[in-house]
Amino acid sequence: MKLQNPLSPKIGTAINDLDTPCLILDMDAVDHNMGVMSDYYQDKDAKLRGHSKNHKSPAIAHRQINKGGTIGGVCAAKVSEAEVMVHGGISSVFITSEIVDASKIERLCNLASQSQILVACENAVNAQNLSQAATRQGVNLGVVIEVETGLTRCGIQDINQGIELAKEITSLPGLDFQGIMSHQMMERPSSAKEDRVIEGRQLIQKILDTKSAIESEGISVDIVSTGETWSYDVAGEIPGVTEVQGGSYLIMETSYDYMTDFQFAGKILTTIISTPRDGVAVGDAGIKAVGSLKGMPQVDNRTDLIVEAMEANRALYKIEEGGQVQIGDQLLLIPAQQDAMVSRWDRFVGIRNGKVETVWEISARGCHN
Repeated sequence: MKLQNPLSPKIGTAINDLDTPCLILDMDAVDHNMGVMSDYYQDKDAKLRGHSKNHKSPAIAHRQINKGGTIGGVCAAKVSEAEVMVHGGISSVFITSEIVDASKIERLCNLASQSQILVACENAVNAQNLSQAATRQGVNLGVVIEVETGLTRCGIQDINQGIELAKEITSLPGLDFQGIMSHQMMERPSSAKEDRVIEGRQLIQKILDTKSAIESEGISVDIVSTGETWSYDVAGEIPGVTEVQGGSYLIMETSYDYMTDFQFAGKILTTIISTPRDGVAVGDAGIKAVGSLKGMPQVDNRTDLIVEAMEANRALYKIEEGGQVQIGDQLLLIPAQQDAMVSRWDRFVGIRNGKVETVWEISARGCHN
């Protein structure tokens, strides 16, 4: 039996009474961010498929789905993440990474007996291995071809490759060819929608061209899964796109500060533990609490404090001229990258009006396999 963690705060606890460091969610910001997506996709042909790698919590996934405007399922990055989502009651999970290890493929097929499972694929050998495992277990596995559209990582490299792979997948038992997918990164971040429209349409056109080519061979392409937070309102307007893989919008991070439709929701509550000399302060949240994958975090609503460096369990702040901070003061840190930060924690502490409203377990934290 799992013992109750004494560090899990009680509902109604004041934020000032929380033990720090602490991963909190601003519930007003969470509701706002979910509302933006729900309102946008409610009447669109395309729907949101929220990416659970960002929050790693079935409770939040259910909240996203219930809010509306979604495909009724989520994305996951790993088989272990997908297992947590399926066991948490999510009925459709799309693993947006290629799964090639034999033991992971067996786990993947086991999930397909419990839920709708889709998985990315980029080559025929992988498709054949997926088919063999699915046939042994007597399940049907949904397969989606990944198209490389600018991230220079996984995915087919040209249209002919996509056609041949689609033919191969449709010929294999135990596999249901469902469609194609891609993921993009904005090269020139901009809050101006006209900039995002131009770049988003250019990147997504490649996947639409692949769709048309596969369909010209008499093969149905039911799913076109593409887009992300920065192009949520671009991909959603493009005919043929069926689902958009938004993830970062929910919690947010400083690298997405140009996406002003959304608010920063995930933050680390930290306490100043020392002011050892003029212009310097030390806090009790370091790399182990916040991460540093994309750089230093920012102090929420404080222009007079800058995070200059982080150790494992401490952060060093520069106090700007005119700034003031005392030992015992609490700060909120906004991460530069959210995925790595979230994976360091057991739970989110949801805060509204300065008090704990909810506590959500991060059940998929540390799911690397």
